[in-house]
Amino acid sequence: MSAADLDPALVHHIVNTLGWRSLRPLQEEAVTPLADGNDAVLLAPTAGGKTEAAVFPLLTRMTERRWSGTSVLYVCPLKALLNNLLPRLETYTSWLGRTAALWHGDTPAGFRKRILTARPDVLLTTPESLEAMLVSVNVDHASFFSGLQAVVVDEVHAFAGDDRGWHLLAVLERLQRVAGSPLQRVGLSATIGNPEALLQWLQGSGAGKRPGRVIAPELPPRGSVPSPTTLGGATGAAVVPPGDIQLDHVGSLDNAATVIAALHRGEKRLVFCESRRYVEELGEKLRAKGVTTFLSHASLSLDERRRAETAFAEARDCVIISTSTLELGIDVGDLDRVIQIDAPGSVASFLQRLGRSGRREGALRNCLFLVLDEDGLLEAAGLLLKWSQGWVEPVVAPPEPRHIVAQQLLALCLQEHRVGEHLWQEWWNGLDPFGSSAEPIVRHLVDQGYLDRDGGMLFIGPEAERRFGHRHFMSLTAVFTAPPQFTVLQGRQEIGRIDPSLLTERVDGPRRLLLAGRSWQVTYIDWRRKRCFVEPVDSGGKAKWSGAGFGMAGSYELTRAERQVLLGEDPPVALTPRAIRALRQAREAYLERVHPAGTLIIRDSGGQMRWWTWAGHRANATLAATLDGVAVPGQAVNDRWIRLREDLDPTAWKAVTAEAAERLCLPATDERALRGLKFADALPPRLSEATLAARMADMDSSALALSEPMRFVSLGR
Repeated sequence: MSAADLDPALVHHIVNTLGWRSLRPLQEEAVTPLADGNDAVLLAPTAGGKTEAAVFPLLTRMTERRWSGTSVLYVCPLKALLNNLLPRLETYTSWLGRTAALWHGDTPAGFRKRILTARPDVLLTTPESLEAMLVSVNVDHASFFSGLQAVVVDEVHAFAGDDRGWHLLAVLERLQRVAGSPLQRVGLSATIGNPEALLQWLQGSGAGKRPGRVIAPELPPRGSVPSPTTLGGATGAAVVPPGDIQLDHVGSLDNAATVIAALHRGEKRLVFCESRRYVEELGEKLRAKGVTTFLSHASLSLDERRRAETAFAEARDCVIISTSTLELGIDVGDLDRVIQIDAPGSVASFLQRLGRSGRREGALRNCLFLVLDEDGLLEAAGLLLKWSQGWVEPVVAPPEPRHIVAQQLLALCLQEHRVGEHLWQEWWNGLDPFGSSAEPIVRHLVDQGYLDRDGGMLFIGPEAERRFGHRHFMSLTAVFTAPPQFTVLQGRQEIGRIDPSLLTERVDGPRRLLLAGRSWQVTYIDWRRKRCFVEPVDSGGKAKWSGAGFGMAGSYELTRAERQVLLGEDPPVALTPRAIRALRQAREAYLERVHPAGTLIIRDSGGQMRWWTWAGHRANATLAATLDGVAVPGQAVNDRWIRLREDLDPTAWKAVTAEAAERLCLPATDERALRGLKFADALPPRLSEATLAARMADMDSSALALSEPMRFVSLGR
């Protein structure tokens, strides 16, 4: 089957309306398996035509098999991405006399009523909105989803790597039971390290039972490196894969603003920062230099983000600064440059960001790294070294999602009102961990009053009503605990949300905030409704948000790449003279803390002992827990080293580590971290702690670190 096997009306419009002479290889190769009803994961870089590769065969199948009602779901991780996709899918479905519609948290009630009255053929939505539809008393979910046949999961890797993925899988299994037949599942993803495993994950209970394949004709084989070219000149010779990747050490955010303001004037630049605070501070600095600047991050209001993204898409000589919110495939127009402040948390994230550039014919993908300090330099250089080797992180679902199991049990009882105490497992079709292993969780939910049991049936209990019943159980549909924030308003216009500590910490003089790249003076605080009213001022604002930084902790692979850089291996990108000097200084500073043949235990001049594992945060947390007899208790774990007892000697070390790899321990859990695990209170405490501990651990990397040769070194004595 080929493009000619698509529906003739589709082919007509592909040629005459879109003006395409042919399909891209991914789109061509996807026709046969998708039109045959197979599951698939489609891999291509950003702007690689993945949406069309999935939708065109499914629309053909919809026509051939005369699907009716809502037969295809198109699921995305971001509402903004859905908003961006809707016009395209409305166009494609209209060619066949079909319809597409959008349903998420910002969809007005009137539009929702119309969707329920006249079901669209394709529904664009989020997992949370699907959950809300299943539990809503206003939606006849059995009727609405009765004709469901297929689901497309865009940016599937963004789901699979966190708890939203477990939530999505569980909701799809419940929808499959409502529909009464297996759902065809199609995932769209950028480059990842384990696509076959991602396909099996997406198939859920159908893994090993349904046909499925990974389709990635436009990607080079894993591990291959593009043919390099050589740059010379002031930066010194550097080997650079096709594209324009540069690494610069600027030393501060002020200097980064100076560089951005001076470079590439007249071009459209997208700048990525790793925190909302940096987005705000850099935005203020660029505006002070007269640069047309727009901002986008999750704590800005929807209207503020839309205004910024629309203005940026229509402008030319400008900058938009963003967190990862613009990493995914949201269209912000034709970009000239991508700039990265410090390093993203993964190679996969870098690939997404790099893919935002170079979309014009003949243009090269590009990214300029502006690092602010030595740590940022090592992290960026290590990441670029791994990228140049063709390595990309595998997408791995978080282990032991017991809190999601508890949430799903409550949601199912809310959906069905009453569920047989021996029949609830059938709703997840044997999908682990939503099967028999969840029995202790059910017992706990009943014992604690989250569920009631009567006559062999389970139903929502008083404790669930008390904790989650507010606003029709809305909090039950989201699997993350959001830190409390205050809404900031200028008159009636919402600007965004801030950390409440900005309103409580002691200040001298007026209290000022930095939000949307502008300074605001607080005029009134409504503590009960968590609202803060402001007026614009010229300067002096402060930005701050609390949040778990643990997700940014370095992995074993990236931390080891930093060690390789310190041992002398340069990433094959263009290094500026500043970066070359800073890298030379870093190598001198770490000269005695890295060794190519293994790890080091170093006693410094003050007598402190550190084991320089270079194993990453999770492995070091695991090792510190395992070696509790020699590791300093209660230490703050980092990516590179572990504090050890000052009286440790080689004999004691050998005795304590002789069989340590065979008895690795889970890290201790912190009560504050447990509070960030939503629905943890609906679990027995020991299971909550076990879930979090499993997610903090890295057993394989810990065993590798223990297996390496180790030597004792004393410095300064």
